[in-house]
Amino acid sequence: METSAKQDRSKERINKIIDAAIDIVEGGEIDDLTLAKVAETSGLKRTSTYKFIPTVDFLKKLIISKCIDECLENFSKNILSDSDKGDLIKVTNYIIFNIYEYFFNSLIAQKLILSNTINPPLDSDSIRQLGGVIQETYEESISLENVFNKEGVCRVVAQIILSIFSLNTKESGKLNDIGKIEASRAVVAYMSSWTKK
Repeated sequence: METSAKQDRSKERINKIIDAAIDIVEGGEIDDLTLAKVAETSGLKRTSTYKFIPTVDFLKKLIISKCIDECLENFSKNILSDSDKGDLIKVTNYIIFNIYEYFFNSLIAQKLILSNTINPPLDSDSIRQLGGVIQETYEESISLENVFNKEGVCRVVAQIILSIFSLNTKESGKLNDIGKIEASRAVVAYMSSWTKK
């Protein structure tokens, strides 16, 4: 029983640290993120912060993981209409809308993932998760039977979308409809080349 309470307190502290880090980055820049500033903002002692979060890069990975989880949850909030199923362009636009909507409304995701100059800012597991949701969405709506290595193709789709959103964010200072339109055109062209084989 005590172990569970201790684990719960640890999770609460980690979440408090992540929330403080998000506040720091959203209110400033990524370079403003230091463990000392996180400890101060979270109200935790530095020793507690360092106990759970050894480096700023580790903290960034936790935040990115949280962002991807939230992005994936966005797919369950928006339902693809039955009339759109079977139409490659409409299914692609549905996928892009869900990813776009999350990133457009998440300043931390824009700053930490899309504005990041290190490429790719996401680890392979995050891309695999996003590609998995994209694959599920396509397979529920259109046939991918002629697509060799569906998982790989859908991971590439995830990378295309995020790369275009990233370029759009860097060039415009924030994500906008141009990124959404260009991502749709690129993904439809890419998927068309696979589904017509």
